[in-house]
Amino acid sequence: MGPGQQRALDELGPRFVLPFEPRPLDFAATFGRSAPTVLEIGFGMGDATARIAAAQPGTDFIGIEVHQPGVGALLKRIGELGLSNLRLLQHDAVEVLQAMIPPQSLAGVHIYFPDPWHKKRHHKRRLLQPAFVAHLATRLARGGYLHCATDWQPYAEQMLELLSAEPLLRNSGTGYAARPDWRPLTKFEARGLKLGHGVWDLLFLRR
Repeated sequence: MGPGQQRALDELGPRFVLPFEPRPLDFAATFGRSAPTVLEIGFGMGDATARIAAAQPGTDFIGIEVHQPGVGALLKRIGELGLSNLRLLQHDAVEVLQAMIPPQSLAGVHIYFPDPWHKKRHHKRRLLQPAFVAHLATRLARGGYLHCATDWQPYAEQMLELLSAEPLLRNSGTGYAARPDWRPLTKFEARGLKLGHGVWDLLFLRR
């Protein structure tokens, strides 16, 4: 934790970091208004998350991340940008989804560059697994979207197969999607693209 991240955690954490509680979260009470709510799972250091929230003031965002420096970094950005439509949870995403997110409550879900666990024996550790996707789909409102992105082609292929097999979801197009305007290009991603690395976006809708 850098000093700026720690200061943001101390000063802004009580307002913007939600405690994990095994009961459904009241979005309207949390944000003080009724608005579409989007969940991001694994926001890393949070720069893209802050930029998305700043660009969409009419939408509320909940970000989940277990890595405390990332939470501190995003809190720092929240303070710098004066964001009021973003709340954070520092807890396991599977437990949050099961205990705190009501069924058919989300307008969207973002999962950007999750750990691909490259080695085959570690594939079972990947976030996107059939049971998780099935449960995640029940948390989306009808017409809500699931947007994933990865820079690891084998994981992209697995995601496409997995999401296509979920009965509650349908592909917004055919195969992979173009990067939507709402997902900003990160410095890491831009550098990779210049080197010829691929990035794959997937955009599925709740039936």
